[in-house]
Amino acid sequence: MSTDVDTLEGELMAQVAAAGDLAALEEARIAALGRKGRITAMMKGLGQIPAEERRETGAALNRLKDSVATAIEARRQDLRAGELEARLVGEGIDITLPVRPEPQGRIHPVSQVMDEIAAIFADMDFTIAEGPDIEDDFHNFTALNIPPEHPARQMQDTFYLPPRDGDGMPMVLRTHTSPVQIRTMQNLPPPHRIVVPGRTYRSDSDQTHTPMFHQIEGLVIDRDTHMGHLKGTLEAFCQAFFEVDNVRMRFRPSHFPFTEPSAEVDIGCSHEGGELRIGDGDDWLEILGCGMVHPRVLESCGVDSSEWQGFAWGMGIDRIAMLKYGIPDLRAFFDCDLRWLRHYGFVPLDVPTLSGGLSR
Repeated sequence: MSTDVDTLEGELMAQVAAAGDLAALEEARIAALGRKGRITAMMKGLGQIPAEERRETGAALNRLKDSVATAIEARRQDLRAGELEARLVGEGIDITLPVRPEPQGRIHPVSQVMDEIAAIFADMDFTIAEGPDIEDDFHNFTALNIPPEHPARQMQDTFYLPPRDGDGMPMVLRTHTSPVQIRTMQNLPPPHRIVVPGRTYRSDSDQTHTPMFHQIEGLVIDRDTHMGHLKGTLEAFCQAFFEVDNVRMRFRPSHFPFTEPSAEVDIGCSHEGGELRIGDGDDWLEILGCGMVHPRVLESCGVDSSEWQGFAWGMGIDRIAMLKYGIPDLRAFFDCDLRWLRHYGFVPLDVPTLSGGLSR
């Protein structure tokens, strides 16, 4: 048996020495020490030899195992050193070349803020929902309890498109992202916990309004949810988004056709020294609207309002981007001015996360 061990050692050492790269070396290791390797097979056969030879053969096999493992590691180090030397030779740097210019691309503040909001609400276990920009009258108005005489339906406020073929349903560029809430409740059974970012369109244009703008809404539908949950969710969002430890908030009674009760939400701020500071001071700044989902909206979606209830909120992404990053004019968001984008934009690889910081 000792002769067999000596013969095996010579063969295995030769295979290790002949390995020309790390892949071949790994094959040699498996052939020797793997579960079906030659050394492993001989050790499994120890029980079949006489007892007086078993101890001597077992010790010889253990020594062989250690010797082969040591040889493999030494060969691995030699191969790695050789690969590194080859890379250093092949990847030489010409230090006479000019400096590579810095990347010029920037992430638009709207895209950055969308990512920041998504990171915050994903941490609260919300999912992102999306829907079409062109909506029918039912999803954009009727299902949201907006009556026919409501000002939002008038031509001066809404972009109307030709009626839909077949049923003549009026079509519009969606005036809010709320239709996605309707589609979600129609297509999926409750409970729901979604946020809906996207483009919206209204016939308005000045320093703080544009015909196309960005909005995000949230919806929670459950059996036991209430205004306290809404308040806690919005407080947690404001603290994370504005990156302050404490944000003063107040909820003012308001009216929206799709929520009851409804509220406008203000946050505390200061304008001392001409600088806006969120969370400090005695001034107030409106940032969003919210409320409990109106039972008629639930019934329009086929949801039993006696069993389910929920809350919703909506805010303008462009507006809160202006507040957080000190951008004075909304129209500049859409001017395609590279100088503006270089100033207010973000480095592409600085992906916002709660652990690493939203606005690094």
